[in-house]
Amino acid sequence: MSSETAPASSHTVTSSTTSSTVTFEPIGRETLSGRIREALYERISTGELEPGARIPSERTLSEQFRVARTSVREAIQGLVSLGVIERRGNRAYVTERLPDVVVEANGDDPKAFVRQLFETRRALELPIIALAAERADGEELAEINEIAALFQPGMDIAEFRALDRRFHAAIARAAGNPLLVELYGKVLAHLFRSEEFDGLLSASRNSDAVGGIVADAVERHLAIARAIAAHDPQDAVDEGDRHLRSVERSMLDSLT
Repeated sequence: MSSETAPASSHTVTSSTTSSTVTFEPIGRETLSGRIREALYERISTGELEPGARIPSERTLSEQFRVARTSVREAIQGLVSLGVIERRGNRAYVTERLPDVVVEANGDDPKAFVRQLFETRRALELPIIALAAERADGEELAEINEIAALFQPGMDIAEFRALDRRFHAAIARAAGNPLLVELYGKVLAHLFRSEEFDGLLSASRNSDAVGGIVADAVERHLAIARAIAAHDPQDAVDEGDRHLRSVERSMLDSLT
């Protein structure tokens, strides 16, 4: 009997007692660094780590993932090779091509800030939605539909906002324009850090109105996803515009 080890590639074995042929496929092995890379990329693609953001240190990531620093280093290097992360000295940052966008409230009127934010969102989001409806591939459509299906009436506002960010980030990626995605991501990042915006949504006096906004947004997100899946740019834009105007109107009329 030969001591030679069988190769790991696809191998066909024919039994002398049967006419059937059995085929074995290569076995894949997901590495720790690969899983860390996917986790980091997920946070970057959803905007939680926005363009220009500093990546946590290798030590911090190794403690959080509970892995050796070599695995973290390999994961970061993989994202550097893809152009997703860049090195600045001995630090790693999410790659950015545009300068930062300053989004601040002026004065003491939070609702004036709400109007400005939604004007900006319409200017950016509606063209992005149109491009997504034209360009989204099967995998991108599946992701958009999957996220849209997760919206439920009665969701906690923090959970809703996180999911809302994922939804719009997925649409932005499907638009296929990295610069537009980066600009939009910067605006969204400031929106989600806005104390004025957060104060209106989290105030206990506004809980009933916020619940109504969440409930209405469930169907509107599904409608946007359906229009994009149908590759109908005009319908997708119309649904997106209705969604943004509905949320803006509710915030201006109902929140105090």
